Amino acid sequence: MSDKKKKTPTVVTSAELESRARGATSDALISSNRIHTGKIIKLDSDRIRYPDGSEAEVDIVRHPGASAIVPFLSDPEGEDPQILLLRQYRYAADGYLYEIPAGRLDPGETPADCAARELKEETGCTAKQMEPLITMVTTPGFTDERIHLFMATDLTHGESAREADEFADVIVIRLSEALELIQRGEIVDGKTALGILYAAGFKT
Repeated sequence: MSDKKKKTPTVVTSAELESRARGATSDALISSNRIHTGKIIKLDSDRIRYPDGSEAEVDIVRHPGASAIVPFLSDPEGEDPQILLLRQYRYAADGYLYEIPAGRLDPGETPADCAARELKEETGCTAKQMEPLITMVTTPGFTDERIHLFMATDLTHGESAREADEFADVIVIRLSEALELIQRGEIVDGKTALGILYAAGFKT
């Protein structure tokens, strides 16, 4: 029997995800073949090396990343503050979903700039304060998509500028009501549930 102690794997953190350059190559990558280039995503077939030295072919969806925002209409530290949500049509879900405002990063755009832009485009609001919450991975089994979550406060109302393929209504809801929607399974979008729970648990 080997006397060597098994090394504990290092877990990826939000801070590490934030520090990684978009498109950076993993040390595990041996070779990559681009299968498809779409409007938003790219599909690669990668040959990789696992931690035990074995090799495998995996299909990976490449995504530019996104920002998402929990917008507070009233003081987050006040009694049962109000937030903004979107009720948005999603073809992949075959219906409407409750979501926080979000959108993908443009080339060269920072997550904070993306968050400010998407908040304005989707709700018409601008925020004096845009606080980072956490950077999440969505479905790491097959995509490198990262979403940077923010909390927006001290909002000023204005005109929205949604894209032609966006069908959404802005709704005002109490934080307690949003938490009840999560509990009842009526908020099923991952970034939305995490953003609201994170803000409620650590920022209010």
